[in-house]
Order: sequence, then C-alpha cells, then structure tokens
Amino acid sequence: QLARFAQELADCGVRRINVSLDTLDPAKFRAITRWGEIDKVLEGIEAARSAGLAVKINAVALKNLNEDEIPSLMEWAHGKGMALTLIEVMPMGEIGTGRIEQYLPLSLVRARLASHYTLTDLAETTGGPARYVSVAETGGKLGFITPMTHNFCESCNRVRITCTGTLHTCLGHEDASDLRKPLRASEDDSLLAAAIAWATQPAWTAATRPALRGD
Repeated sequence: QLARFAQELADCGVRRINVSLDTLDPAKFRAITRWGEIDKVLEGIEAARSAGLAVKINAVALKNLNEDEIPSLMEWAHGKGMALTLIEVMPMGEIGTGRIEQYLPLSLVRARLASHYTLTDLAETTGGPARYVSVAETGGKLGFITPMTHNFCESCNRVRITCTGTLHTCLGHEDASDLRKPLRASEDDSLLAAAIAWATQPAWTAATRPALRGD
C-alpha cells in the first residue's frame, strides 16, 4: 500500500520511513515473505522517494539465503540515496527455534564487506539500537543491529505501534498494549497519554529482559 499512500503520508507530515527488504531477487523474496511480490515493494519505494520521503532499507541477514546479496543490496540502496541497516536474526520462542539455522553474525558480514569497501565508524546515533558506518566507495551509510552478538537492550529507547493501534515496547517480548480503547473512550488525549505512559514505564531488569541468545 506504500505506493498508494506515500504522498498522503508526506502531506500529513511524515518525513522518513523504513522499508523491510531482505533481497532483490523476486524468487527469494517470494520464498521469504511467503506471498509477496517484490515489484510492489519497489514501486512503493519509488513512490515514497518521489513524495520526498527519506527511505531507509532494513534487511535481515540470512545465512545461505541472502548473505551473498548483501554487497549488491547495499550498492543498490546507496545508489538511490537510501541508507541500509542490516539486522541479525532474532530467534525467540517456538518460532525462533527454526530461525537459528539462518543466523548470520554481522561481525562476519562486516569483515567480509571490509575486505572490499572502506568502512568508517560514525559517532552519530539515532537513539535506537543501530551502529553506523560510512562506506567510502558508495558514499552511503550502513547500519548494524546486533541483538545476538551485541545485546542492545540497555540502550534501546524504541517502541512500535502497529496499524491496528497496538503498542509494542519490545519485539522480543509478548506484552503489548491496545491503544484503541483509551483513544475511543475519551474526547481528549488524556486516557491515551496515560496508557502510553504506563506501557513505556522503565521496567526492564536483568531478570525481565528477553533472552535473545537462545540460552
């Protein structure tokens, strides 16, 4: 739906978006998403760029699936002026047991890239878990999110709101808050603000932090 709503999002004040794209190969994309057509994603990306939105590509590094594509994916993104952030597989719960076979440490990915590109660590931070480098040969920015090899829970300040109004404070935890009820129950934003404040109160401890290492 991005192609359809990109301009409307820009008109509403949205300035940047993230797009998940693990591969540029149509067959692999269909296998990874189990339904998706990559042409629709690429169309949405172009519509967003045309609307003036800054686009960042997020890609999960998958062993034996897209690891050979990472350099070309990076060059494609940087060639269009988009940053690329690579993400390690996060095997959690019952679903995660199978995904561990796809785990590819980003330390290895970075070492491979460093043998062909000049990577320079950047001091800048977005307040999230990613650590960034600049790539001299492409002029672009590359991020690494490493929940397995470098746990970032202590510095993460991100939350996620789904299109159905559900607030997730951590993708590694099953707890979530429904924001639709307080939004609909009050004519002002007081109940909504209270619900968000309650859901985002500092609560993580060493005991409650989700286990992302599978141990």
